[in-house]
Amino acid sequence: MKKIISVLVLFAIISGANATIKVVTTTMDTKSIAELIGGNKVSVMSIATGYQNPHFVDPKPSYIISLSNADLFVTIGLDLETGWSPQLVASSRNSKIQKGSPGYVDASEAVGLLQVPSALNRGEGDIHIYGNPHYWLDPINGKVIARNIANGLERIDPSNKAFYEANLNAFLAKVDVKLKEWEAKMAPFRGTKIIAYHNEWVYFERRFGLQIVDFMEPKPGIPPSPSQLVKVIGEVKADKIKVIISSPYFTTSSSDVVAAQTGVKVLTMATSTGAFPAVKNYFDLFDYDIDQLVAVLK
Repeated sequence: MKKIISVLVLFAIISGANATIKVVTTTMDTKSIAELIGGNKVSVMSIATGYQNPHFVDPKPSYIISLSNADLFVTIGLDLETGWSPQLVASSRNSKIQKGSPGYVDASEAVGLLQVPSALNRGEGDIHIYGNPHYWLDPINGKVIARNIANGLERIDPSNKAFYEANLNAFLAKVDVKLKEWEAKMAPFRGTKIIAYHNEWVYFERRFGLQIVDFMEPKPGIPPSPSQLVKVIGEVKADKIKVIISSPYFTTSSSDVVAAQTGVKVLTMATSTGAFPAVKNYFDLFDYDIDQLVAVLK
């Protein structure tokens, strides 16, 4: 009996040493980055899909179960997931991942935010009170996200800090290499005026030198109106705009009306990893979007 107990204890110790850290993220982009930093030390699941609007996710019991078993939780933060994420985390009753706990990671920490409102006016549509939360669409901010995730992993698994740091450094180096490639592809089109469906491309716009002159939505979250379509049609013609960019979770019906009147191209881009089959990781996101844009702008 003593031998059996000794074997079971040893098995438990070995199993614990080899156990993967369970990570739950709110989005596919943070999932991809967590996998790149965590390597074989982690198993990661994302609550939102890559083709889903991250503002609106229907809570499911399965999400609560995953969160209740998680060692680390990663949120985009700000108010992107405010309608569903805090409730799910609270319902999990997992003390390890509550806000302020070692297993809670706010990926937005230290990100230089854009469009932080000086005053709040709900008449202006869906205003983000902390600033525009779509910051992962700048690969430089991807480096900040990776640092925050590495910090979280190192808090809960300090014995593998060197492993996470090595993966982080590899990630940062790859961003630097890829960014030169992406910027070179976009360089001929710096200053190009475009239309966007929704105000979620400001970080991408700034990084790659585009100029979004208007949106299909008259105000954030407000569906396109006839008067807005007339306005956009006039802008497309006056500025010789070549493209309207949108996301997989928005209908293109209004943009198609503008296209029919002007010949402008309507391009559905990936706002997140997993939006399309070709976008399998965070680097694919920019490869896909930039290649699609360049093809249209040429």
